[in-house]
Amino acid sequence: MFARLRDVPPSASGRSRHDLPLGLAASVLTGFFNLSAAVRNPAPLPDVARDFPLQVSERRVVAHDQDVIALTLAAPGGGDLPRWHPGAHLDVHLPSGRVRQYSLCGDPGVTSSYRIAVRRIPNGGGGSVEVHDELTVGSTITTSGPRNAFPLTVPGYGSPAQRFRFIAGGIGITPILPMLAQAESLGVEWSMVYTGRRRDTLPFLEELARFGERIEIRTDDQAGLPTPAELLGDCPGGTTVYACGPAPVLTGLRTTLAGRDDVELHFERFAAPPVVDGAEFSVAVSSREDAIRVGADETLLTALRREGVHASYSCQQGFCGTCRVRVLGGEVEHRDTLLTGPEREAGMMLVCVSRAAAETGLILDL
Repeated sequence: MFARLRDVPPSASGRSRHDLPLGLAASVLTGFFNLSAAVRNPAPLPDVARDFPLQVSERRVVAHDQDVIALTLAAPGGGDLPRWHPGAHLDVHLPSGRVRQYSLCGDPGVTSSYRIAVRRIPNGGGGSVEVHDELTVGSTITTSGPRNAFPLTVPGYGSPAQRFRFIAGGIGITPILPMLAQAESLGVEWSMVYTGRRRDTLPFLEELARFGERIEIRTDDQAGLPTPAELLGDCPGGTTVYACGPAPVLTGLRTTLAGRDDVELHFERFAAPPVVDGAEFSVAVSSREDAIRVGADETLLTALRREGVHASYSCQQGFCGTCRVRVLGGEVEHRDTLLTGPEREAGMMLVCVSRAAAETGLILDL
């Protein structure tokens, strides 16, 4: 049973009602960027918080198909860890050097440990496979502590919501799980639908059983693919929807709720969002002579990886900062919500979402 939180949840003030707006690119670049253009000399960035170690103290399978494991992480010498609120995640620095984000799915009232859950993705970027195959009990990772890009806000603490509708698809239960406990402890009316291919692919069913019929378990093998209307259920005015799942599910929810000003939608993606209103541009890097063309419908990160240029990355959504690079020339169209004004002025950009501004290219320090 989750402990009642002793402090109030965070405010979502400043967050948009739906997806964060993307800037418009005005036109397509017609030539390669001039490599002899003036190069800026950006000021050094301020120091960032140091990472601290966490040790795997427990490991268990939480989906019966054994594709999802839950890891309990604690300080090697014991002691309290930084507090967190539902919706928070950890930037996990794996032994290989990979950085991945995993939602915290334990009890926010427990300060001695964190819990994350990871689904094995055999053909992914390698992070989940490393977690499954190499993070045994006693293994150590590092993190800079919890961050929250998907906060739950409740009536009286930054939200006009009268009730919650939670929607989780498979591993998307991880950020939702602590939200259920908080809504319950605060006496907020809520309901939920939990979807997946089969029951044995759904993590944490045993923990969710305590909520009884308030959670509808819907699987594709028995009911077929759900429609947005079926996922939303009875969604009267004053409802706030929190959803985490595959991109097609989130797209369907957004489309269905378009124009419903009496319903809020907050969601967290599994993967990178599609490029909207992009324009083609070129980028020059020091490791190769010819410029790289970035298509109107692809990210700069995708183009760099396609051409074999190494660039660190993790979330691919513009909130973790792993793909931060220095821009030596050109004007950036910033599409992230992470970099501060001074960081942008110092010549930094996130290559997973940001692009070249209209009619310019970029020179990157790569």
